[in-house]
Amino acid sequence: MNRFTADDGCAIAFDFDSDGTKPVLVLSASLGTAMALFDGQVATLGRHFSLLRYDPRGHGASDAPAGGYSLDRVGRDVVQLLDHLAIERASFLGVSLGGMTGQWLGYRAPERIERLILANTSAYMGPPSGWAERIATVNKVGMAAMIEPVLERWFTPLFRQEQSARVDAIRSLLATTKPAGYAGCSAAIRDMDLRPILPLIGVPTLVIAGTQDPATPLAHSELLAQQIPSAQLTSLNAAHLSNVELPAEFNAEVLRFLGETH
Repeated sequence: MNRFTADDGCAIAFDFDSDGTKPVLVLSASLGTAMALFDGQVATLGRHFSLLRYDPRGHGASDAPAGGYSLDRVGRDVVQLLDHLAIERASFLGVSLGGMTGQWLGYRAPERIERLILANTSAYMGPPSGWAERIATVNKVGMAAMIEPVLERWFTPLFRQEQSARVDAIRSLLATTKPAGYAGCSAAIRDMDLRPILPLIGVPTLVIAGTQDPATPLAHSELLAQQIPSAQLTSLNAAHLSNVELPAEFNAEVLRFLGETH
């Protein structure tokens, strides 16, 4: 694992597995997780791509500055990471918060993005009052109050019952997320409304929905696919972390869209 320092002094942790010949694919994690969210993608996608994983600010081994973050700040972290590694263009895969970051990149930095994959995400997750309440709770009592309610939304009941070890791995990521970082990124989601800019995203885009996702329901993905001009939609029979719940199906859809095969 490596770290680079963004222009505001925040250190961002990343892992870049490159042999210098494969195209780059950036993997961007959800709120409350870290680059380990993509452990189920590394072996398959890594056969075709140089994978650049990173911990969003406030998460994993990245710094967690105090105060609310903005989606603009979170997006610029990615642009500056690409600059740091002298990567001109890359494809980008984001889950949940990572998908929101991807929408920002598709609008604000399309010259850096080859193809865009937006998984289990949304252009707007109102009302802001719900996020303000979540931020207040985390700031007061820490992450403990978030873990079980979040896991209930992130995985189907059958998966939680039959795949407890994989659920526990995500529980550990949530439990070790810094409260200041979780609150900071929650503020970015609270203040976000990307709906007006969706028609301005000119990057070829795949939207991956979970048909049992209560956090970002199917209608949110359908809106993305309808409003982004070059978007296509695919659905998986999963809840919010479809890449964890159905990794083989998820990887197959990613490779199909990116023009690769198993």
